[in-house]
Parts: sequence; C-alpha cells; structure tokens
Amino acid sequence: MTDAIELLRSDHDELRRLLSALETDAGHGGLVAQLVMAASGHEAIEEQYFWPLVSRRVQNGLRLADEAVSQEQEVKRLLGLLEKHGSDAPLRQVVAVIRAHIGFEETQVWPGVQLALSEQELGDLGTQLEQAKRLAPTRPHPHMPCTPEVLKVAAPIAGATDRIRDALGGRG
Repeated sequence: MTDAIELLRSDHDELRRLLSALETDAGHGGLVAQLVMAASGHEAIEEQYFWPLVSRRVQNGLRLADEAVSQEQEVKRLLGLLEKHGSDAPLRQVVAVIRAHIGFEETQVWPGVQLALSEQELGDLGTQLEQAKRLAPTRPHPHMPCTPEVLKVAAPIAGATDRIRDALGGRG
C-alpha cells in the first residue's frame, strides 16, 4: 500500500526533474510532452480525491484546497499554451507557477494532512490515487469542471480520449 504523500512526492520529484531539464535543454525535445502528461495526470487525481479530503479533514482545508485548485487551473491553462506553442510559450512562467504550486502543497498542505489522517487513511488515499492515475488524462483540460463528482466520471473518459490521441499522434 502506497502512502498518499509518498505517491504525490514521487510525482513532484518527477515534475521537478522535468522542469530542470526543460530549463537546461534549449531544444526541449519530448520534454514538453512529458511535462504536460505528468502534470495533467497529477492534477487530475488530486482534484478527484486529494483536495476533497483536504477540504473535509484538514484545519483550514477548504481555504487550502480552494487555493490549490485555483493554482492547478492556472497550471492547466499554461500547460495548454506550452503544448500548443512549444518553445514559443512562456516557459519561464510555466516553470515558476508549477514550482510555486509544488512548494505550496509541500509546505502549506502536507503537514496538515499528515496530522489529520492516520497511516491507514493515507494508505487508502494512496490506493485511490494510484488507481485514478492509471485512467487520468494525459493532457490539460482547463475547462473541465473541478468538482470531484464530475471529475470521477469525466477524467477517465478524458484520459481514454487523450491516450487514443497520444497513440494516433505518436506521443508518449
């Protein structure tokens, strides 16, 4: 059983690696696609399972979750621009916004989550996140409603559609 924070930390480590590589690789190669895929899936699973739990269980959770989801909407918007325009997009802005969002989660949210949830609850949440990740979108969907109930239905459908587009386009 994977602890939810461990799973999210692993995602953050991968995102940091991709951001650093993008900053140093002038051609960007397939790094943009990798970043878009990794961040899109990560944000989708958080919005389905993590933020609703934070809202209900963590002190000041509603405020923290609202702020995080707002940040994630901006990340999705910027990822869409980055994917569409590649190196012409505001790469520095994408990097800065994603790094700030990661920092917010790790310093402002995770300590409260670890205080509010038992090891068993963190493990159960980790299992939910792992399962959702297998079906998560691989592209940003900034216009998809951020309500968990809608996302639990729509995200796997968007994910399946994304994976078909990825396969047809030779992406990832």
